[in-house]
Parts: sequence; C-alpha cells; structure tokens
Amino acid sequence: MHADATAAVLVPSDDFFLARQPILGRDQQLLAFELLFRAAGEDEDAKLTDGAAATAAVISHASQLGMEQVVGDQLAFVNVDAVVLMSDFVRFLQPHKVILEILETVKPTPELLARVDELKNLGFKFAVDDVIEHSPELDQLISLIDIIKVDIKGVAPDALGGLVASLKKTGKRLLAEKVETIEEFKLCMELGFEYFQGYYFARPVILSGRKIAPTEVVLLRLLELVNSNADNQTIETAVKRDALVSLNLLRLVNSRAVPGPRIESLSQALAVLGRRQLGRWLQILLYTAAGAQVSLHSPLLQLATTRGKLLELMTLRVRPGDTASADRAFTVGIMSLAEALFSVRMADILVHVEVAHDVRDALIDRDGDFGTMLRIAELLETAVGGRKLNAELKKIGLTVPEVREIELAAFDWVRELTHDVR
Repeated sequence: MHADATAAVLVPSDDFFLARQPILGRDQQLLAFELLFRAAGEDEDAKLTDGAAATAAVISHASQLGMEQVVGDQLAFVNVDAVVLMSDFVRFLQPHKVILEILETVKPTPELLARVDELKNLGFKFAVDDVIEHSPELDQLISLIDIIKVDIKGVAPDALGGLVASLKKTGKRLLAEKVETIEEFKLCMELGFEYFQGYYFARPVILSGRKIAPTEVVLLRLLELVNSNADNQTIETAVKRDALVSLNLLRLVNSRAVPGPRIESLSQALAVLGRRQLGRWLQILLYTAAGAQVSLHSPLLQLATTRGKLLELMTLRVRPGDTASADRAFTVGIMSLAEALFSVRMADILVHVEVAHDVRDALIDRDGDFGTMLRIAELLETAVGGRKLNAELKKIGLTVPEVREIELAAFDWVRELTHDVR
C-alpha cells in the first residue's frame, strides 16, 4: 500500500499537528529532531495517535514535502510500533535521514527481530524508546540497535547511575530524554550520556546580580537605534564599531533565507534590506555567543527563530497585509527566549530596548493576541495538544490545519536561514 493511502486509512481526521523536539550532542549543538504527530481534537488531550497512524502521518508528510523541509540538515527520529515495522510503508522513509525509534510496547518476537535485521540491512538505524530498566527484552534487541533512549523521569535519581553503568556495557550510545532542567542536564553529562532531548537549554536560569554584557548591550542599543528611526548613517556607524557584529550581520543577510544578489557591505545591506529587515537580523544576532561567530546550529537560536517566524506567519494569517503587526509578532517570538539567553529577567532586558506596548505585554505577561500566539508556539514545541491548543487557537481564529501549514513554512524558513550561507 502506498504511504499516502496508508496514512489516509490510519489517520481518520485532519485534526493533528506536528511536534518537533530537538536532540543535542555533548557540544550542545543540534543533531536531530524527534517528530511526533499529536491529535488536536477537543476530546483528545495531547494523546499521541496510535503508533501506526502517527508514523503513517509522518511518512505521508515527509514523502510529500521531503524530510529536508521538516528537519533540515538534521536527522529525524520517528516512532515505530510492531505494525509499522512489519508493514511496507516504512520503506518510504529515507534510511540516511531517519532513526527508527522502537516503542517500549514492542515485543521482540522472532518475526519482529528478523524484520528489524532486514531493515537494518537496507541502511536503517534504530533506537529503543523510553528505557527505564535493563530488561531481557532490551538484550534481545541490543545487537540490532544503535541508540538507547533513557526516560530519566521514569528512573529514580539514585538508580540512574546504576542503570547507565549497566547500559554502557552494551556498547550502545545513550540518549537522555525528558531533560528539562540544567541540573538534570549536568547530571546526565556526568553520567556519560552522548545525546540529550528536552528543553533544558531554553529554561531561564536567572542569576542574581547578573548584568547584560557589553557586547550584548551593543546589539540591544543597535536595536534601539533601529526602533527609534535613527538615520542610516548613525546606524551604519554604530554597527561598524563592532567588527564581529558587522561580520555576523553580513553572514546572516547572505543566508539562503534572503533572496537576491549577494550583499557585500553594511551600507548595501541597509539600502537593500531596509531597517525593518536589519532589526530582524539584529534580533537573531542576540543569540550569538559573545565574541564568537554566529552559530547557526545553536538550538536556542533555532528555537527562537522558529518562534519568531511562527508568530509572524500567524499574524499575517489573522491580519492579512498587516506587516507592521507581523514584525512586532516576530519580535515577540524571537525575544521570548531572551531570559534563557541572558540569565536576566525580561523586564530588565527591556530596559535596554524600547518595544511596543503589545510586544511588552506579550513578553512579560503573555497578554493580548501576541501572548496567545506565544502560548500556541510553546504548546506546539512541547507536543501538548487537545483542549489547550484548541482553546488558544479559537482566541485568534486559527484552525489546526492552518497552524500545521504555518509550522511547516516556519521550519522551512529556519532551515534556509541556518543552511550554509550563499
């Protein structure tokens, strides 16, 4: 059966959305995304559609769009159950782009083990999901898999070290999932995990007495100049004072996300792009480590730019042609992770840069339409659907299929942005 036909049989409604959760290496660079399809009906509350249906949806969309649009240069982890593994439509996935993630409910029968071996010979790689103990069932799969995913929330903290020591003896790579705090991440690093899944990197850790660094203030002051309608010469002079900002700015404006001829100078950038687009790139540059070249595979930068584009596209959908509102929405999305970036409270960050009232209200109190859109973006990231997502969508008049379309467009834009520069 063709993948699309299988998806049509197994996914009874169009009421689902895509969640894309980042997976990082020990160097904190983005390596992969786990793809999840979540039911979004009001009678469902963040339940994953059954494994076969969810994977059929992933395969159907991937075959229509190309996996590159959804995950860019990264790998995709895709959940598979026994039905999917034994079916033909799993073959529609590209072996070099995916890790097939065997759900914990799968029983390692002789038939299933033979099928995994067959797929492995075709080039597929495998992970085992939600491991909380070193079980005999896991040992039956060990010779066929590449990665063991440990659910750190399902293991008592005092038992995690022993479990990791036992799993390390298998020689397989270990991935810690549901890592939500910096403390959990540090523990998993010390225990020797190689991969990390969760939003610990986006959680603000407010440091008492922490001041925004001079290089960070430079960017915030440049944003202030742009927002206050300073003349082009003043802005260009201010940018040129910081060689690294100049270099990174030119690198960004020559990304594939910006159509047109290559831009060679700051004055050309201002003339071609205008201050509206310049402000946008300065916001993106906030996510550059002080004194370093902009890292386009920084997970925080990718998450912030995805939020920015999501909010911009949602605004254009509900307020067609209102580019001024769309720009403010982009600002809300990208600035929403500034606390995690600076380890300083949002109110203290906004002291350095003037923003519109609706932007401030959204960033500090999640108020207004922009605040609602920001909550929608956060629900999409964490794969929380059902009533919560529907309630927020109704406030701004968007449907689940519309949001899914916007999500895919945002992923595509960020992929172009973070691809090698032209």
